Amino acid sequence: MTFKIVSPVDGSLYAERPAASDRDIEQALQQATKAQRAWGETTIAERAAICRQAVQYMLDRADEIGTELSWQMGRPIRYTPFEIKRGFQERAHYMIDIAETALATMPAEELPGFQRYIRRVPLGLVLVLAPWNYPYLTSVNAIIPALMAGNTVILKHAQSTLLCAERYAEAFRAAGLPEGVFQFLHLSHEQVGALIGNTRVAHVAFTGSVGGGEAVQRAVGGRFIGAGLELGGKDPAYVRADASLDYAIENTVDGAFFNSGQSCCGIERIYVHESLFDPFVEGFVDLTRQYHLGDPLLPETTLGPMIRTSAADFVKSHIRDAVAKGARTLVDSAIFSAHRDGTPYLAPQVLIDVDHSMALMTEETFGPAVGIMAVKNDEEAIRLMNDSRYGLTASVWTNDVEAAVRIGDQIETGTWFMNRCDYLDPALAWTGVKDSGRGCTLSRLGYEGLTRPKSYHLKILS
Repeated sequence: MTFKIVSPVDGSLYAERPAASDRDIEQALQQATKAQRAWGETTIAERAAICRQAVQYMLDRADEIGTELSWQMGRPIRYTPFEIKRGFQERAHYMIDIAETALATMPAEELPGFQRYIRRVPLGLVLVLAPWNYPYLTSVNAIIPALMAGNTVILKHAQSTLLCAERYAEAFRAAGLPEGVFQFLHLSHEQVGALIGNTRVAHVAFTGSVGGGEAVQRAVGGRFIGAGLELGGKDPAYVRADASLDYAIENTVDGAFFNSGQSCCGIERIYVHESLFDPFVEGFVDLTRQYHLGDPLLPETTLGPMIRTSAADFVKSHIRDAVAKGARTLVDSAIFSAHRDGTPYLAPQVLIDVDHSMALMTEETFGPAVGIMAVKNDEEAIRLMNDSRYGLTASVWTNDVEAAVRIGDQIETGTWFMNRCDYLDPALAWTGVKDSGRGCTLSRLGYEGLTRPKSYHLKILS
């Protein structure tokens, strides 16, 4: 079997790689298992030094990696290097910096004649399954803390971004990471399922669709291991009557359309207080029309192609469904010269007169289309925001902090934002509820799923 990376830029074959053989998989498992004991006995400082060198290796090559990434998944070149320079670097360094504290021995209350404490010890081998939409940002959430905790890692990347796994391997090799501690495998879905069932795999960290998460859960089956599942979203934004209008417009437009809307925590539905609805929609549409859809390798392009034509067709199906049920589109696709049916190049779209009978407002669209509804008050906004099977992030745009907290307490979500969106703060737990998954990455809590507690109960006879 051969995996082919067909570039959404021009439909060309950008790269191809053979799938791992059964022998390759077995060798990787043996090496990871053998390497883990020695790696787990290294100090956190030693692990940190190597991880920092690997991160620096990536930073030194961020522009090159960015160009490669644009070819693989279509994000404009003006943005792709910053996946490494900003988010990747921020998350990696934060998780390295807090490892000593997060993994520190936890003493129990003093008891005469005893020494009692809890250590966090590595699980063993962690399998990381990473998606294509933010291939470095999503994977770093698990890879760096897994290694810092003393685990070994096998990375399987999405077919569209296989080269990202190879970049990681280059970086860790250059940093002097011992052989077998980090490896990658190019695998089919069937091979992934079999690998998850292997007793040498101690934990699975998956980022992807709800369907993919369900498949991982089935593969885990009756095994007593953890599976961190960061799945889809239908993330809402609520613009209150007291919002700073221009600021809210600028940031919700970016939250909806950055990366062509291909973000699990991007804004997919917007509720606006009726007093601001008309000026908000007018400003939102005007700013949307200013995007430049085109070749992502050109510096002026601000909106590139979607990952593949089928993804663009799926977004169009949500738009057609909404229009058939009474919605109105406000953006003429013809003003975007690169917009073409039968290609991944899809113009952004804004819809009004939408409701929750439409897939556009209830199911993950994962593309550059967003519906906007008017609401009468906070209570209506809360009801509509919670009317979803997803719960990854949600945002409120307001100048009233107390109201933001009060509303946030009632929203079913993993992260609640005020006056920002589509961002992962590494100091905060990244988690979801309902069909957006389970478990968490980042923050001190992110180390808990990658380690297990081990208690020491020592009775002193003297």
